Amino acid sequence: MSYKVNRGTNISHWLSQSDKRGADRRKYFNCDDVKRIADWGFDHIRLPIDEVQMWDESGRQENEAFDLMDSAVDWAADSGLKIIVDLHILRSHFFNQSTEPRLFTDPGEAAKFADMWRQLSARLKIRSTDKVSYELMNEPVAGDPQDWNRVAMLAFKAIRDLEPQRTIVFGSNRWNSVTTFDQLQVPDDRNTILTFHFYYPMLVTHHRAWWCPEGKMYEGPVQYPGQPIPAGHLGEVVMPKGSRMVSLKLDELNKHYDRNAIITDLAKPLAVSRNTGLPLYCGEFGVIDLAPQPVRLAWYRDLISVFNEHKIGWGNWDYKGEFGILDNHGKSTGIAEVMLGTI
Repeated sequence: MSYKVNRGTNISHWLSQSDKRGADRRKYFNCDDVKRIADWGFDHIRLPIDEVQMWDESGRQENEAFDLMDSAVDWAADSGLKIIVDLHILRSHFFNQSTEPRLFTDPGEAAKFADMWRQLSARLKIRSTDKVSYELMNEPVAGDPQDWNRVAMLAFKAIRDLEPQRTIVFGSNRWNSVTTFDQLQVPDDRNTILTFHFYYPMLVTHHRAWWCPEGKMYEGPVQYPGQPIPAGHLGEVVMPKGSRMVSLKLDELNKHYDRNAIITDLAKPLAVSRNTGLPLYCGEFGVIDLAPQPVRLAWYRDLISVFNEHKIGWGNWDYKGEFGILDNHGKSTGIAEVMLGTI
């Protein structure tokens, strides 16, 4: 495979999960940001894009958004970076919804998903296969993993019929989880990268995150390595309802976590990679800025060391924001330097 990615970052809240439009959107991310990413020593960016930004409700392409996507590809090429174009959120599928997504229950939505990739291919197929890859969809949440396998292959085939050599990135069901990786149907296709996301332990990575049940269950101190919640603070935990991990008991959520635990949790992706000969890519990982900085940096050091040991490419979540290598004021958080081994 000529397309390889090693060290990257996600360009979130630009063409995805953002209400910014017009000048505000153009200002939020531009060629100077890409140059900064390249100067740090990254080799690629992952670019999430949402259906609601790229197409209006009638299915017509939003020209400004497509032009911005083209600009991002140009900026990356000019700075020597590769790019993964990630179809992040659909009108028929959102990774945090509580009901079964229509993508998996309505054949028309599955066909529409495949057609979105035909349109994206029509726009991007002139780009070098050495520089640009396509990620089918972010964090599928099918009730039955076979539904994701079925829908993923519709889009996979739609792309492959048009672009036999384009690298396609896709991953496991239930938020690209490592625990479901053995349920993923993997095609016999050498131009494929298998992706997973990694946010364990959630009590650390999403500490006090307002949108996350695991983040809201406890507001006291956390630690890594070790048990995320110190023994003396367990009485402060309030177990939430509706958690994606509600079936787990507190002792499982709060189990001792360290570098060895990371390797254990990666067992299924590593096994699938060995059995298929396909490379692995962690497309999202990170610790929110509400966690203590020493805890954050220790976690990043361990995780990156595991990725390096097992030759897993990675793209952290994210470039700018609560998890970012830049904070919301554009100041470095020190995370990039730790991940890249410069400090």
